Amino acid sequence: MFREMRRKKQILSLEESIAVLNNGTSGVLAVSGDNDYPYAVPLSYVYHDSKIFFHSSKTGYKLDAIARNNKVSFCVIDQDNVVPEEYTTYFRSVIVFGKARILEDEVEKRSALEILAARYSPDHEQGRLQEIDDLFKPVCVVELAIEYMSGKEAIELVRKKQGQNN
Repeated sequence: MFREMRRKKQILSLEESIAVLNNGTSGVLAVSGDNDYPYAVPLSYVYHDSKIFFHSSKTGYKLDAIARNNKVSFCVIDQDNVVPEEYTTYFRSVIVFGKARILEDEVEKRSALEILAARYSPDHEQGRLQEIDDLFKPVCVVELAIEYMSGKEAIELVRKKQGQNN
């Protein structure tokens, strides 16, 4: 159903791909936008239990697009080092594909918000719980259930890892 990566030597393992998602703080959500144009929007997120969670206002372009077509992709760039003298970039990134849904159940929504808030304010539990209480009604939370994940890194990084393992 999903295309296999052409450059198989550059594939990240599942564990490495999950590490990229866990380390990242922002990614780009791509949805099917108006008039068949793709729409990609950067946003903060959290990866948890094979899902991506993000929050939003209750109205807007991305939510309209998700309502029309819940199939989305999400990309996180972990490393992007330009090496001018080699005419290349040492990169590491992950893209996921899955289905997005708005969390309507209050228990699910609160749980996702707590996970998201803990990711960005790990040392401020009381403050983040108060913020969730204050903004619970007007905020929307979206869950992206991952169906396929693909990570890739520059061949130079692959070679460097192989050299360290020898």
